[in-house]
Amino acid sequence: MKPLYALDRRGFLRVGGGGVAGCFLAGPNALADPLRDAPGRGQAQSVLLVMLSGGPSQLDTVDPKPDAPEEVRGEFGTIGTKIPGVRFCEHLPKLAQQADRWAILRTMAHREHNHLLATHVALTGRPTPLPRGGSDLDRVESRSDFPNFAAALDFVRPRNDGIPSGVSLPNYLIEGPLTWPGQHAGFLGPKHDPWQINGDPNADGFRMAALSMREGMTAERLTSRRTLLDQLNRTPAGRQATDAAALRQQQDVAYQILTSGKVVQAFEIGSEKDDVRDRYGRNKFGQSLLLSRRLIQAGVPIVQATMGIVQTWDTHVDNWGRLKNTLLPQLDQGLEALMEDLATTGLLDQTLVMVMGEFGRTPKVSTLPGQTIAGRDHWAHAYSGLFAGAGVQGGQVIGQTDLQAAYPVTQSFSPADVCATLFNALGVAHDVTITDPLQRPHYLLNGNVIAPLYTGQSV
Repeated sequence: MKPLYALDRRGFLRVGGGGVAGCFLAGPNALADPLRDAPGRGQAQSVLLVMLSGGPSQLDTVDPKPDAPEEVRGEFGTIGTKIPGVRFCEHLPKLAQQADRWAILRTMAHREHNHLLATHVALTGRPTPLPRGGSDLDRVESRSDFPNFAAALDFVRPRNDGIPSGVSLPNYLIEGPLTWPGQHAGFLGPKHDPWQINGDPNADGFRMAALSMREGMTAERLTSRRTLLDQLNRTPAGRQATDAAALRQQQDVAYQILTSGKVVQAFEIGSEKDDVRDRYGRNKFGQSLLLSRRLIQAGVPIVQATMGIVQTWDTHVDNWGRLKNTLLPQLDQGLEALMEDLATTGLLDQTLVMVMGEFGRTPKVSTLPGQTIAGRDHWAHAYSGLFAGAGVQGGQVIGQTDLQAAYPVTQSFSPADVCATLFNALGVAHDVTITDPLQRPHYLLNGNVIAPLYTGQSV
């Protein structure tokens, strides 16, 4: 998929054309009744997913084990938080002071320890349809993938107001020849792909050229040209008419975006005051969070902000140096500014914020062959996530892991449960189904809403 920032205007009119679209069905007995009246239903107008790609260590962030042996607890100390008796890593002081706004879920778990498979699970709530085993090349992004959250929402609730259903930034997850799955609409086709931004919002002169009208072009002239285009698009019946209708649909989307102004203005991050930009951190991640907040304000229902390039949090080597010097300070500063702005503007009441990776890290410290600086490896048996806003009760810890943060000792929650929670928060019907190109129905929700986020009854 061509990144949106690189498109010229002609390419922009073509983006998203073609592909296979499923049909919407309603299953009368799709899921168990508890989802119908689940807590938190319909309380969110938007969702912001902060994706910590590569998998952050639960032990070195929000589930430390200070009494564990050194080869488990690692090099960091701990600090107290706004939640009595709860401690975080010492390098998250701002997050610790905002802990009363967050629900800390410590018992997330699934079965995939490979980045590509785990990313598909994390962003869709479903395991990859590709065969298990084999090489990573057998697991790359495919149109047989299940659609990610934003794509599924676009299918269920198509828009015609010039605001996309989903925007992902600041980079696509690609590592060498591997394009990680779960990032687009999968079998629903390119029409429902979320917008993908590949650019650094911290760079001087960052702008979305594809969303700008060239010099001298006005809204009136654009409308006049659209009228002429309508006349040129009149074609005979048959395949030509079908192709023309598909093209016209994409042209309509482009026209709505260019004339609505909301999303165009959201990308003008340079209009923010310097002190606001400084609060988020003058780095790619901090400015991506600021841009995400602006997109939420513009009405985009699902925004995904990925911290760093692929495998930033994949700390097999130099786990503590990378966390201490870059990753944790940027995360700490960016999340503090984001939450402060969302709370001050009232957006936090209608925005579900989720912070997580595709898995966690091994409890035991290890050193790779040929390396001298230790790290931690992949671990999906237990990892942590942060949730806030849109009815979520902050100031609580949900779930407990064992003495090494290796396995849950209380109820665990899967990415499928995160998926159900997300769509429940947006008010999507509990029994929605989508259909793949082989006309097989799939229920969009196959997990359970994480009720303790809203009830405060920690498990």
